[in-house]
Amino acid sequence: MDDVKKPFGASVKAWRGRLGISQEELAGRAGLHRTYVCDIERGARNVSLESIQKLARALEISVSALFSYAGDEGAVQAKGKDLVDILYVEDKPEDVEIALAALKGAGFVNQVRVARDGAEALQMVFRETEDLPGGREASAPAPPRRAQIVLLDLSLPKVDGLEVLRRIKADPRTASLPVIILTASAHERDLQASKRLGAAAYIVKPLDFQNLSEVTSQLSLQWALLRPPG
Repeated sequence: MDDVKKPFGASVKAWRGRLGISQEELAGRAGLHRTYVCDIERGARNVSLESIQKLARALEISVSALFSYAGDEGAVQAKGKDLVDILYVEDKPEDVEIALAALKGAGFVNQVRVARDGAEALQMVFRETEDLPGGREASAPAPPRRAQIVLLDLSLPKVDGLEVLRRIKADPRTASLPVIILTASAHERDLQASKRLGAAAYIVKPLDFQNLSEVTSQLSLQWALLRPPG
């Protein structure tokens, strides 16, 4: 049982630290006693399903996201090359502003690059990361790394979202790239088309840290969106 309790306690502690709140504040948000929360974080308490649900709500995450992080306390400090880069494709400035503010407010540290239309998204996805033919000048800046996750709105100018998805999945270089569809409502026709083309999942907007963490946990990605080892 200790093998379960200790990683879970580490997860609760790390999520609490991410929010920058004390054990007392977490206990108040969850309707639990502070000593109970302290025991959970020490790995010294059997936790009921009801308490797990209360903690997840208090930490503003899903239950699955809370468990997906268990045992990896060091991930909260992950930086640089270990973090997954994200390409966020959205043409509405207000949606971009809201989403980026929500992610920043949750302490999200992954690099998020924004494409404002489908043509720009394709350019960013297929931009070569290797040396150009004939070699690269020593003084030339290295190109940005290719994103490891794409958050893709369907209603885009120039090239629509479904066509962007089709081209990504049709190219062997990017076919394995996870594409998460952003949609204003769960229209069955659009979702079925996205699924047929290879979308990994979808999020009903607005995009925020909670719904992103729910989807990434379904895809077996850690909450910090770390690159897989190896």
